Amino acid sequence: MKFSGFKKEGIRFLEDLKNNNSKEWFELHKYIWQKNILEPNIAFVQDMGETLQILVPTINALPKVGGSLFRIYRDIRFSKDKTPMKSKIGLLFWQGKSHRMQSSSFYMHYDEHEYFISAGIRAFKPPLLKTYREYIQNEENRRKLHFILQDLISKGYSLPTPKYKRVPKDFDKDDDFIYLTLYGAMFAYKIFKMDELFFSVEFLDFAFDIYTDLKDLQQWVYEMERYIHKKGDN
Repeated sequence: MKFSGFKKEGIRFLEDLKNNNSKEWFELHKYIWQKNILEPNIAFVQDMGETLQILVPTINALPKVGGSLFRIYRDIRFSKDKTPMKSKIGLLFWQGKSHRMQSSSFYMHYDEHEYFISAGIRAFKPPLLKTYREYIQNEENRRKLHFILQDLISKGYSLPTPKYKRVPKDFDKDDDFIYLTLYGAMFAYKIFKMDELFFSVEFLDFAFDIYTDLKDLQQWVYEMERYIHKKGDN
C-alpha cells in the first residue's frame, strides 16, 4: 500500500494558494504542491482504484491529470471564478467509456476546510439529461431510483437540489415519483469538516465504506448512462 494519508502541509499549501492565487506564485511553490498534494493524490488513486474493483471490477482509476486527477489550472473561459488556480482538489473514479464527467463515478474533493465524498453524475449535459428523462419514463427504473435515494437519505446522505420547477411533458404529474423528473444531476454525497482521519491511512477504509453505501446509486446511474448505448445497438 502506498497511501498513508493526505498531508497537512498540502492543506497549508491550499490556504496559501487561496491568498496568493497567481501562476507566478504557484510556479515558485510548485515543489510543495508536487510533494504534498500530487504525490498523496496519486497514491490514493492507486490504492482506492484497486480497492474499488471489489465493488466495480470495471472501474477506471488512472493516476494522472485527465484521468482520475484534475488540472490545477482553471479554464477561466468557462468559469465564473476568474482566479487562475484551483484551490479545491478533485479525484474521480469512473465507469464506462463515455467522457469521465458524463460517466457514473465515485468522486471526492477537498479544500482547506472540508472534504466531500459522492457517487453518481454531478451535472447532466443536455444529451444525458434527455437520456435520464427517457430512462425514468419506465416505472421500474423510477421506483428503483426512489428507493435507493430514500435508503441513502435514511443513512444521512444528501442529494442535489432539483434544478427544474416544471415537470417535463410526457410525464404524469400525479405520479408518486414525479419529483425525480426535476433533477439536472443524480448523485448523493456527504461533507465532512477537515479532521485527523483525513491525514491517516485509515481514510482509505473510511472512504471505501462510503463508496460501498453509494454503490447502488452509482450502478443505477451507470445503467442509465448505458441505456442510450444499448438502445443504439438494437
